[in-house]
Amino acid sequence: MRLRRVRDDGTTLDEHELTAAGSGHWRLDLALRDGERYGFLIGDDDRLRPDPRSRRQPDGVHAASAAFDEADFAWTDEGWTGRQLAGGLIYELHLGTFTPGGTLDSAVERLEHLVDLGVTHVELLPVNAFNGPRNWGYDGVLWYAVHEGYGGPRAYQRFVDAAHAHGLAVIQDVVYNHLGPSGNYLPEFGPYLRSGSSNAWGDAIDLEEHEVREYIIENALMWLRDRHVDGLRLDAVHALHDESRTHILKELAERVDALSAHEGRPLTLIAESDLNDPTLILPREAGGYGLSGQWSDDWHHAVHVALTGEVSGYYADFADAEALEKVTSGGFFHDGTFSSFRDHVHGSPIPHEVPAWRLVTFAQDHDQIGNRAAGDRLSATLSEGRLAVAAVLTLTAPGTPMLFMGEEWGASTPWQFFTSHPEPELGRATAEGRTAEFARMGWDARLVPDPQDPGTFERSRLDWDELEEPRHARLLGLYRRLVRLRREHPELTDPRLHRASVELIVANEEPQRRAWRIDRGAISVLINLTADAVAFDLDGEVLLATEEPVTAGGRTTVPPEAAAIVRR
Repeated sequence: MRLRRVRDDGTTLDEHELTAAGSGHWRLDLALRDGERYGFLIGDDDRLRPDPRSRRQPDGVHAASAAFDEADFAWTDEGWTGRQLAGGLIYELHLGTFTPGGTLDSAVERLEHLVDLGVTHVELLPVNAFNGPRNWGYDGVLWYAVHEGYGGPRAYQRFVDAAHAHGLAVIQDVVYNHLGPSGNYLPEFGPYLRSGSSNAWGDAIDLEEHEVREYIIENALMWLRDRHVDGLRLDAVHALHDESRTHILKELAERVDALSAHEGRPLTLIAESDLNDPTLILPREAGGYGLSGQWSDDWHHAVHVALTGEVSGYYADFADAEALEKVTSGGFFHDGTFSSFRDHVHGSPIPHEVPAWRLVTFAQDHDQIGNRAAGDRLSATLSEGRLAVAAVLTLTAPGTPMLFMGEEWGASTPWQFFTSHPEPELGRATAEGRTAEFARMGWDARLVPDPQDPGTFERSRLDWDELEEPRHARLLGLYRRLVRLRREHPELTDPRLHRASVELIVANEEPQRRAWRIDRGAISVLINLTADAVAFDLDGEVLLATEEPVTAGGRTTVPPEAAAIVRR
């Protein structure tokens, strides 16, 4: 193997032979200056390959890497002690569509908005290097580099530093279960992929190879240690097939806990998993992996069905009248029950001693919006009243609430699936595959936008001017009041799942025409999604209401499509 240094125009400067160092490693003692371009030549092949651990790709994933000095940055967050997940509020955003500029630096200009809202943790969709200018980020191929279109690694440091100055923790979404389809040279450097094994996105990562595991764990530590990130969201961990004695998630949690102790600040690991398996968040001494938390899709599904009445596909089971109660007081709906979508028994119950804040709960996120045919938000179909009820449900739930960018003002812009594969055949295959997938699900293919069309990306940008419109301003004001209420009343952040109780007040065969009373200690959350006013048998101080209720004779009557929060 050889290392070739190149000039900015790509012409060769010089070459250096590496020597084999055992265990698949190659060694070369050579100091590279910050910004100096280089790459590797494998065997007799004269094509330059980027560094698998490249920290910067100034000309894209097929071009030379550039040396990047992480230490050459004047951090100002020496006093930052981090934020624990308990009691927090996560805000998920995609850098390319969050602001008109679509960069890390332009996102810094909107941090004050998040502070005013009451956000504690900013979660960035993947930023690692991918081919083309536009992507959700899940097609990354160089996990150590920051997409140059967002500003590259130096802009990333500026963003994290600015977030900490605003009191905001940063969670980075990382993808360790697959690599993107363009620019993936990693298998040429070693057995990173498992032969004959694949998942929904392609060849599976070979987690039984020690060096592959280290490649992943060192990447995680890089974000947390070198770039001062406070937590990682681990994409689709159910696709991490690991039959080793110690599962990589457990090993990762152990290494991150050690780093946390050294850094003196909490470091968070949140898994996305469709397994409904509490092993992920159980402590290691109890046989678990010891992760900080996991997303709760079941909570989303139950709330989505209650708000919309949509019962197709995996939503079918959540039309059950007990769905909202189960996800509120138990965390999972499928906890050993039959899943009609999967056609088998699914999930396991969460032990009572597991605190509720370990479950990240949300009414909207990038997947549940972007993976709809038209990328439509709840605001595209729900009334203003139901959007307000969605806010109340989200911010009074026992878990750690998460908002998707723009949700707080009922953004009217969709968030659609977009790509920008330069290879025509790959772009065509992506578009055709997506259309065929939705056709199988019964969606009208005409609703599915072409992910390669730049207009699909442009439509997905947030329109910040909407904040000046009365209906958007009203919803934003409600979110702000709810966040304050959550902080002021400890009942709303009580981590004991079994302390939350739900009573179905109006049972209707139509799941979107029901009413519930949710008790959180001395606070009751009254939800009325029927077409008529509903009287609840309790009286007390109304802390917040989306529409003015009537209190008389020991009863509180909530108008249609409205919610009230009452202290008894």
